[in-house]
Amino acid sequence: MGKTKILFISQEIDPYLPESPLSVLGRHLPQTTQDNGYEVRTFMPKYGCINERRNQLHEVIRLSGMNVIIDDSDHPLIIKVATLQPSRMQVYFIDNDDYFHFSPDKQLETVSSPEDNDERQMFFVRGVIETVKKLRWEPAVIYCMGWISALTPLYLKRMFQDDPSFANAKIVYDIRPESFDGTLDPRFIEKLAMNQFSESDLSALGKDPVDFRTLNKLAIDYADALVQSAPDADPELIEYARATGKPFLEYDAAADAENKTSDRIVEFYTSLIS
Repeated sequence: MGKTKILFISQEIDPYLPESPLSVLGRHLPQTTQDNGYEVRTFMPKYGCINERRNQLHEVIRLSGMNVIIDDSDHPLIIKVATLQPSRMQVYFIDNDDYFHFSPDKQLETVSSPEDNDERQMFFVRGVIETVKKLRWEPAVIYCMGWISALTPLYLKRMFQDDPSFANAKIVYDIRPESFDGTLDPRFIEKLAMNQFSESDLSALGKDPVDFRTLNKLAIDYADALVQSAPDADPELIEYARATGKPFLEYDAAADAENKTSDRIVEFYTSLIS
């Protein structure tokens, strides 16, 4: 019997992006998970500021090539991969010239081109799901960190609910403080509806343009379990998560001070599948 598989869908990972609380967790949590005997695969966006040569990224031709349709337009999906040393942990990158492109000031596209953030996260999440299917990889846990992964629970519970790759997976959403300004494109809900999501599927988004808090509530609604891995998360979202009655690992300052946050999270999602 093979190792239990854990999939990480991350907004940022150190050292591919500058060190931050989110990017550090994006590296350390999968590493801790692997060290505990799990098989791990990690995905993140291929932001334009990531130096492919220095980080030894290369395209995986057998995984690339399909088109992701968003708002009636085709967007080619390009998959790249790199290996983190010395752990030899593989990191997969979701790339596309429409959504991830070089910025002269090295800002992330989520900051430099916020008008595309609705489609960017749709493309990223769909790209991860399609790639995992091609890999014929069946994760026991899917851990989502960063708002760019927030659509993952919706897609898996409504669009891919019958797919054997994800049928038994527990989806864990990490409620993080990192946010975006303002609201997503006013047509965001309409674009989601074009992916065959029903009105009831999207009811949590309401009728107004979607802001950070509303997007996170959607993720909380469709996730199987919740984590707060950092301080300063939106108090309203924390209360919303508690009210669901779902398994919820809240932030522990003492554990964080002892660098035990990743260990606590591994123990938490292990309890979901044991």
